[in-house]
This record gives sequence, structure tokens and C-alpha cells, in this order.
Amino acid sequence: MLGSRAVMLLLLLPWTLQGRAMPGGSNPAWARGQQLSQKLCTLAWSAHPPVGHMDLLREEGNEETTNDVPHIQCEDGCDPQGLKDNSQFCLQRIHQGLLFYEKLLGSDIFTGEPPLLPDGPVGQLHASLLGLSQLLQPEGHHWEPQHTASPIPSQPWQRLLLRFKILRSLQAFVAVAARVFAHGAATLSP
Repeated sequence: MLGSRAVMLLLLLPWTLQGRAMPGGSNPAWARGQQLSQKLCTLAWSAHPPVGHMDLLREEGNEETTNDVPHIQCEDGCDPQGLKDNSQFCLQRIHQGLLFYEKLLGSDIFTGEPPLLPDGPVGQLHASLLGLSQLLQPEGHHWEPQHTASPIPSQPWQRLLLRFKILRSLQAFVAVAARVFAHGAATLSP
């Protein structure tokens, strides 16, 4: 019997087969990316732990895990002019970020508790990250992965705070990625 994660991946497979971001050329599947990135935004917000007092806590924890999270910055070419000139660098940066967060969501920080199981919000988020990263992977071309070390195993007492910090930075990352795809779908689609 297939697990929930496998079923979710099978459901995402037709989306990735219908149009990759770089189907042998340089025109990204902007509309498909827009749909997937908007879904990612929704899932990132629904996966966020419902603890209102967390912002008040002094943020400690595994700094190696949370300080090196990817951010989309000006020099990544994700601005309207950068996308118009050459979207590949921006899409590669988004792809690298998705792989980074996919690795974190698969780490011990996000495993073992009922809301974090594959059919829960974090499991759905993990599957959607994989779906969008597959859409961005060019056919027959593999971008050089940015070297990211595997997350250092966390202590049980650290996990709630680490989840909060990782999900908060993921929300910011996918919000910018969704804006990139919305712009691309509105102005750069053929």
C-alpha cells in the first residue's frame, strides 16, 4: 500500500509532466509555476505552528540550521528587468532554495509528531516543494546544486523553535517566489 507522501507525489506528477519550466527551451511554464507557488504560499501559512507567544521568546537554537536559509535578493535577477533579460539565474536561485527547504522539511526537525505526518500540512508542503522544484528542473540539464550540508540533528527541546523559524523564513521565500511567477505569468508568457 502506498504511503500518503507517495500518493501526494503521484498526484503532482501529471503537473510536472504537462510542462516543465524549461521544456527544451528558455520559456518557463510561468502559469504552472504561478499555480504551484501560490499553493506553496497557502501551505506554508497553514503549516506554521499555531503559537502566538513564540515571537516573544528569545530565539536560540541551531544557528547552522536557520541562519543559512536562502533568500531571494536583488542580485539574483528576480526583478522585472532581470526576468525579462534572462530568467534562468532567478529560476535557478528559486530551485536551489526549494531544494534547501525540502531537505529541512525532511529532517528530524519536522518528523515524528501527528501534525507533521505526510498527510498533514507539513507533509503536503514537502510534496508541493518537490513538485515546484521538479517543474523548475530543466529537461536534460541539471543545474549545479548549491552545496548545502545536511541539517545537523536537533535536540527534541529545540524542534518547536526551529520549526517556527524555518517555516517563517520559508513563508518569506515562497512569497517572493510566488511574486516572481505571478509577474512572469502576467508579462512574460507567450
